[in-house]
Amino acid sequence: MKQLGSFVRKEFYHVFRDWKTLLMLFGLPIVQIALFGFALTNEIKNANIVIVDNAHDNASRQLIDKIEGSRFFSVRKKLFSPQQIDAAFKEGTIKMAIVFPVNFNEDLLHLNKANLQVIADASDPNTAMTLNNYLSSIVSDYQQSLANAQAQPYQIVPEVRMLYNPDLKGAPNFVPGVMAMVLLLVCVMMTSVSIVREKEMGTMEILLVSPVKPLMIIFSKAIPYLILSIVNLCAILLLSVYVLDLPIKGSIALLFGASILLILTALALGLLISTVTSSQQSAMFASMLGMMLPTMLLSGYMFPIENMPFVLQLLSNIIPARWYYIIVKAVMLKGLGFSSIWKEMLILFGMTLFFTALSLRNFKTRLE
Repeated sequence: MKQLGSFVRKEFYHVFRDWKTLLMLFGLPIVQIALFGFALTNEIKNANIVIVDNAHDNASRQLIDKIEGSRFFSVRKKLFSPQQIDAAFKEGTIKMAIVFPVNFNEDLLHLNKANLQVIADASDPNTAMTLNNYLSSIVSDYQQSLANAQAQPYQIVPEVRMLYNPDLKGAPNFVPGVMAMVLLLVCVMMTSVSIVREKEMGTMEILLVSPVKPLMIIFSKAIPYLILSIVNLCAILLLSVYVLDLPIKGSIALLFGASILLILTALALGLLISTVTSSQQSAMFASMLGMMLPTMLLSGYMFPIENMPFVLQLLSNIIPARWYYIIVKAVMLKGLGFSSIWKEMLILFGMTLFFTALSLRNFKTRLE
């Protein structure tokens, strides 16, 4: 154990004397979780729209007040002609225009039906559909308030309840995926260059003639990054709770345990890359190429896995981030316990053993 401690201290010295390594270890996760947490969101807030109120009656004013009170729209209340509306869309200054007809209130009261013209910029179809859904929800809410004021037979009113994320915020969807990507990238990149660095610095011969077994050398490379990654995890969770307003509904201990298991998986994978590459550049390239794109595309947090071709669905099963993403959503957002995530944790544990065994096997081959 004394020899193992010496190797661990040596690895800590390598980390702390290189400011670039420290920046990647601590700066990169904080910047990524902050940027991705705020930028990667399917919410649309304060979208610029215009309202053309040709009615100027009670119904139009009440509905406009509801639209203005929404956090989704930023209303520019000016009377626009059709030419002005078209020019505003072409300039890109507005995303939507809402036009009230002249007899809006009278049609609503006497005919129980009124038309409302909605013009949206569909050059970005996702934004256009999202804004239309927001407006439809506001109109439906106003329509429901009118229906409650007068008895109407055969009225069917669906009651919608959004579980786990009632405000439909973007952070609950993206933060678990960003956590997986940050922990994987940092751990894999840092450990992937550890053994390669020894060869490039000419210190591998010292390790080869030392009485420490290969397994202990591998552990000595992984332990410092495990400790530093746990510090990173604490920073990420603090940012998620206090900056991104994403409370942890489940067990913090269980979330930490699952996160440490992912860190161990990433460390084992990084060590495996380190044993099969010959330079720090190639190790860094392999870790970036092998982790970033698969984590972003095949983990399920950016694109639903069930919408992918069958081959990609099968390929996603070997991506550690996929299983960690499921775990974090279950524990952090739904408040579930170990009985709901034990299968995913078992898969990550199996990956850790597999990558560690391969790393040890390749390292032994290099000893011969």
